[in-house]
Amino acid sequence: MNSISRLVKNEDLNHHGTLYAGRMADWFVEATFIEATMHYGHPEGLVCLKIHGLKFSKPARKGDIVKIDTSLAYTGKTSITVYGHASNALHSDDTIVEGFVTFVSIDENGKKKPHNIVFKPETEEENRIYNAAVELRENELKSRKI
Repeated sequence: MNSISRLVKNEDLNHHGTLYAGRMADWFVEATFIEATMHYGHPEGLVCLKIHGLKFSKPARKGDIVKIDTSLAYTGKTSITVYGHASNALHSDDTIVEGFVTFVSIDENGKKKPHNIVFKPETEEENRIYNAAVELRENELKSRKI
């Protein structure tokens, strides 16, 4: 598990005076990319495939410190799915956003390649996140068949 924190500044705000969703999504993808890279070993060869169901729960305001916790959620043959949870660092029970991001390992020609990462959840929390990622994956596979 990794964490990064960001200070919400004027340039991060939307017309409502709260954190712009696009800025939060940018920070979220960056944090999950770092998590995936820590497992993969190097940033070259990892690309973002999909942002899954980013759910915004509460706004963040100027001066808030947004803490994004990330953890490995699922690994396929070429894919790495990472869970992210952003909260107000000063009020840790306030979830701002949570969701999953999937990255794919590619070779120098842009073709998918195996990453050789094996993820086996060990804790209750890892199991919860893993099961949510598996359910998400299964639902997406079903929707492709429709």
